[in-house]
Order: sequence, then C-alpha cells, then structure tokens
Amino acid sequence: MTDKIIVLYIDDEDNNLNSFKASLRKEYRVITAIDAFEGLKIAEKEELHVVIADQRMPGLDGVEFFERLMKINPDPVRILLTGYSDIADVIDAINRGQVYKFIDKPWNIEQIRNAIKTAGDIYFARKELKDKNERLQKIHSEMNQFVYSLSHELRGPLMSISGVSKLAKMEAKDPSVLEYFDLIDTATDKLDEFIYKMLDFYRSTKIENKVSEIDFDEVVTQQLEIYRQKWDMEGIAINININQNSTFNSDDSKIRVILNNLFHNAVVFQKENSLGKFINVDINVADNIATIILEDNGVGIEDKLIDDVFNLFQRATQKNVGSGLGLYMVKESAIQMGGKVKLESTVDIGTKVTVTLPSLILD
Repeated sequence: MTDKIIVLYIDDEDNNLNSFKASLRKEYRVITAIDAFEGLKIAEKEELHVVIADQRMPGLDGVEFFERLMKINPDPVRILLTGYSDIADVIDAINRGQVYKFIDKPWNIEQIRNAIKTAGDIYFARKELKDKNERLQKIHSEMNQFVYSLSHELRGPLMSISGVSKLAKMEAKDPSVLEYFDLIDTATDKLDEFIYKMLDFYRSTKIENKVSEIDFDEVVTQQLEIYRQKWDMEGIAINININQNSTFNSDDSKIRVILNNLFHNAVVFQKENSLGKFINVDINVADNIATIILEDNGVGIEDKLIDDVFNLFQRATQKNVGSGLGLYMVKESAIQMGGKVKLESTVDIGTKVTVTLPSLILD
C-alpha cells in the first residue's frame, strides 16, 4: 500500500489528461485513461482510492462507467466532472453511480486538489471502519467458540464434582462430614447457576437472530423439566396455557432466555411461608404475533423501582437474591427480535410480564 492517494482520471481529451497529471503527480499517484473501457481494465488490476470521470465520453458516459465500476471495484470514492447543468443527470449519477461529488468543467486545479484530499480521507476512513468490522466479526466468531467451551468444558467437570459429592454423602455417616458435602453441593449449584446465567446473557445480547420454527408446547415442556431439576418449586402451582394454531418463526435460544429469566424471577421472588403460590404462563400465537404472559403472586415490585428494573444489575426488590440481570436479558432478547416488554406489578400482590414478539423471516 502506498502513502499517496491513488487517483484514476478518465477523460477522452488528451490535453485534460496531461494537464491533470502534470499538476497533481507530485502530491498523488495519478493514473489516467482515455476512455471508460480502459478505466475499467485499470480498476480490475490496480488499487484505487479516488476515481474521477468526465460525464460526456464516447462509448460509456460517466454515470454508466461508475455503475460498472461498482461491480468491479466498489471501494474508490467517485467524483464526476460535468460541463453542463442537468438535474436529471445529477439524480441519475447519485442513484446509479453513487457519486460523492460533482465538479463543473472546466475544472479548477485547487478545486480538484481539495476534492481529492477530502475523497481520500473518506476512502481511508471507510477502509478503517471495514477493517474494524472484519476484526469484530473475527472476535464474534471466537466468542462463539468461547461460549461453547464455557458450556461444555466447565459444566462437565462441575457436574462430576456434584455427582461424586452426592455419592459420598450416601456413604458418609459422620454428620460433620455430611455438612462439608452440603457446602460443596451449595457451591457447585451456585457456580452452575452462574454459568447458566452467563450463557443466557450472551444469547440475549447477540445482535443477529438464528431464526427457526418455534413450537411453544415443545419449548415450554423442555424448559419446565429443566426448571424442576434446578429450582425448588415445591408448593407452587404451575399453570400452563398455550394456544398456537399457526406457524411462528423466531430465535429459539432467545425465546428460552426470556422464559428462563421470567420463570426464575417468579420462583425466587415468591412470598415465604405463603399458601396458594402460583405461576401462570399463557402463550398465544395469532396473526404472526406471539404474546407471552407470565404472572405470579409473589412479593411484587415497588413503584419506585419499576422504571429501572430492566436496567443492567438492577434488582427488582430489596430481597438479597438474583443477579440483577434477569429482566435486562428479557428486554434485550425481545428488542433483538423486534418485540417489546410490558411489566405490571404490585407489592405483596404479584407481578405480570407481557412479552410481544413478531414472527421473523425464516433463515
């Protein structure tokens, strides 16, 4: 790559080509072409930063040249020289040739020099942005691999520790020894819950959606089985009502993130020593819209906290449980899928969260 801005100038008049090159060759690397077809051949082989073309040329005019150039090499910034004012040609150049700037003929060398300098800055800014985007894509791919390792490489040994601890408790007779194993189980459960939450956090903040057909009966059944294994739901009536008579497409992992966190909150924020505890899950799919409603009769949320509960690390109550991530991940997941969330809550009465999601275009 050269330190100089590389400029391709196309004009069907030799005098213009020679004058242009003589005036600017010390500041820029100047390449010239006598017509559009020669210019296209050069664009296929050379690195170009700025391309300047006359509008009136035989064979292909300037707009037609730029239109073809974009298919061969879309990166250079394009400048059109025109000797007449015609709004139709200006509009055509913008729409078809994506021209950055127009310069009237006969051109002034200072005007050309300034235009090239600005166009070169634009080219290098775009290139820097493109390079950063490619780097971000690489980091994103590596993050996917990291999350996979987090899920499998960490949870595998963790489950082994938990299994060995449970076997040891079955054989141990000393109450003090059993207490140590209880501490091990508590620690492994907390760590497993943390890993589970971090996986949900990653899934909820991924910008792109992996769209597939969603069967809410299947999703809820699978997740409910996981919840029964992970959380103590004894004494809580779980009522599930799903009405899905049409196809619905969405991101399966983000749907599960929403259910995971809403259900987890409904479990951990139940009122202690209370009778008649319940969690109601109602899902209705109609007219390409899925409405997920989860309602509980737990401790509820104070009015002063309701506006902030979707913020990162904001707990819904003063109760010392939860990470402050749950409702944030619910909202992020819904937004990423083009949906919205509504929360209604009353202290000591309960909480109702409504998530509305549109059906997405299947990948």
